[in-house]
Amino acid sequence: MAFKSDPDLLLPLECHKFLRFGATIPNDDTSGLRNYIDTVSRVASCYFGSRVRDWDEGEGVSGYYALDDVKRSIRSYEQLDEPEVPTTIAQFVLGTDPIRELNLPLYEMKPVLGKGQGLVARFNIAKGQLIISEKPFFTTSDATSAAMMEKQISIELRKLPKDAQRQFLSLHNNFPGKKPFSGIVRTNALPCGPDSPIGGIYPTISRINHSCLPNAHNSWNSASGYENIYAVRFIKAGEEITIPYDHGGPSDERRRHLKNAFGFDCDCSICSRQPAELKQSDERRRQIQHLDGEIGNPHRLMQRPGDSLKDCQALLQILEEEFEGSPGAHIARLYYDAFQLCIVHGDQARARVLAERSYRARLACEGENNPETKRIQKLMEDPKTHPIFGMSMKWKTPKNQVPRGLSSDEFEKWLWRQGR
Repeated sequence: MAFKSDPDLLLPLECHKFLRFGATIPNDDTSGLRNYIDTVSRVASCYFGSRVRDWDEGEGVSGYYALDDVKRSIRSYEQLDEPEVPTTIAQFVLGTDPIRELNLPLYEMKPVLGKGQGLVARFNIAKGQLIISEKPFFTTSDATSAAMMEKQISIELRKLPKDAQRQFLSLHNNFPGKKPFSGIVRTNALPCGPDSPIGGIYPTISRINHSCLPNAHNSWNSASGYENIYAVRFIKAGEEITIPYDHGGPSDERRRHLKNAFGFDCDCSICSRQPAELKQSDERRRQIQHLDGEIGNPHRLMQRPGDSLKDCQALLQILEEEFEGSPGAHIARLYYDAFQLCIVHGDQARARVLAERSYRARLACEGENNPETKRIQKLMEDPKTHPIFGMSMKWKTPKNQVPRGLSSDEFEKWLWRQGR
């Protein structure tokens, strides 16, 4: 995007096709040019985060790049971008994706060997794509007794249409007996938010099976009242769509929980590995648990923040390895933990970058309209609005002190405070 008043200004950032724009804003800004610039700047910040630089020469803030530097960089833009991998042949041939345009379901419900019903991708699904968004039949609390839950569910069921009642009763029940309704709920409910005692039961989403290496992520949108499923890795047509039911930990802990809670023996791609490979995976999962606990230690966070930040970086590497480059919501949480660690000590510059990374990770697995995604976006724009900002000023920096011109390795060393 460029303003007509200065169409030749280009951003000198190699291998990216960004445009640099600017304009002289008259005192009598009847055209709303300043408002337009502000709007474009906010949109750019959402996509490119800390890479966006704005300036106002009227207030003595000069542009980051000199015009001569800008013009010398134009030659680097002749290199073409990597093409996006099409999800369908039609998208490849026509440049459009009829699946998205026709709003066709990306999945179909069908029997999955050894798992009963499941959801299978009808088409290739790109990482970060919304697969399904669905309202629950109803929600219920797990804090009530089984007898009380049975009574409450029977009341909710009577409110549903006959076809919805049949859909609910066709769901798997791992706790058959005198209380069939609560058994179905205990088997199929998904929490309405992390650690929420309220659970929702869904016509379609409740059919999604488990994997310890899932290709999708489920999240509750409290604002819309919908459960959303996003792809956290590329899913091929014909591949089963999976989410995690487990609470982490090594394979013996995961399988014991899954057997007790859901009545099946997990044989996913992780649990069915050869003993030597499974042992390596189990060790990584134990390290993930250990590091997560260390990072969450409030005393250590305040007294030895450098050690906690090192643990964040170590955890990042282990998550990438264990989840084969697609940690999904794990990495969004990790970057947010690192953000909190920096902002509590007044380091707005690093906090801004870490919030940006957490935002982009959450955007990919929960969507832009999720309340948590929006909250992280606001912290990315102004880190000091977090309530724990400045409890210590040990690492005090302004948010615009993010270094420029560093290589990727140098930037990572700065971000994780290596060599300090």
